[in-house]
Amino acid sequence: MSRNLAPLSLAASLLAGMAVADAPNVAVDIAPVHSLVTRVMGDLGEPSLIVAPGASPHEYSLRPSEAAALQNADLVFWVGHDLTPWLEDAVDTLASDATVVELIEADGTTELPVREGALFDAHEHGDAEHDGESHAGHDEDHDSAHEEDEHAGHDHGGHDPHAWLSVENGAAWLNAIAAALSAADPDNAGAYYANAAAGREELTALRAEINGILDPVRGRKFVVFHDAYQYFELDFDFPASGAISVSDATDPSPARIAEIQHRIADQGVTCIMSEPQFNPGIVAAVMDGSDARTGVMDPLGSDLEPGAALYPQLLRNLATSLADCL
Repeated sequence: MSRNLAPLSLAASLLAGMAVADAPNVAVDIAPVHSLVTRVMGDLGEPSLIVAPGASPHEYSLRPSEAAALQNADLVFWVGHDLTPWLEDAVDTLASDATVVELIEADGTTELPVREGALFDAHEHGDAEHDGESHAGHDEDHDSAHEEDEHAGHDHGGHDPHAWLSVENGAAWLNAIAAALSAADPDNAGAYYANAAAGREELTALRAEINGILDPVRGRKFVVFHDAYQYFELDFDFPASGAISVSDATDPSPARIAEIQHRIADQGVTCIMSEPQFNPGIVAAVMDGSDARTGVMDPLGSDLEPGAALYPQLLRNLATSLADCL
């Protein structure tokens, strides 16, 4: 019996090795997308992460190992130009023969425009009705802050690239990833589509879980450090009242800080969300004279282990951080 099983076991091992070897070489821009690709690839292969965890995706210098991963890639998945403008030239130079999938353009993706100004109101998500708040006492500050936004140079172009923070977009991207992998590796198409389907079911359960986390504090007011979360806000009907900074690469002007301070006082904002990489002194300046609490949100999951579990845990952490602060 053992003599018969040994060759079979060896053959199975060789076939498994061939399946991994035959899977396409895949390079991915940021950790949340890497997580989705890892979920779809499963045991068939492991994608390479280009932007190291904790680094800003907007400006980045490739390490030799990351450049080599791009050079060897058959497939490249990235959010798009508005998030990592430097990556376009790197892909053209190093991965000119690779298939490149810009996920923000994938079918089923909701793409939102960049919000202007420090303050967010209901109409900014497409609601024609203003939320009714009067800004009559703050016109000068608002004009100055808006002028700052106009001239600061939006890192994100005309569209907000933080689209992975929508569960619905994550589900759509699982489909797009499975389709691209299947086209490159048709022998394993069934596995890719099955993994994507299982991932979508997990995201459906995650949506219900996050709503359960947020329901007890729904309707309370919070301010974020930079405007990265509107996809999450729209998905879960949990709008922020404003953002301290126009982007994660620009410090807020005194006029913008004053405008946010007015909003905190006017709306009774109880929570100000910071981010790990930003100067806590700016948050302290915004909070001056306020009883609001502080929390930390991280749109990239910088403190999480890269892999299939990172994406759902990232979204779960956003909800938990908000609920704990509010």
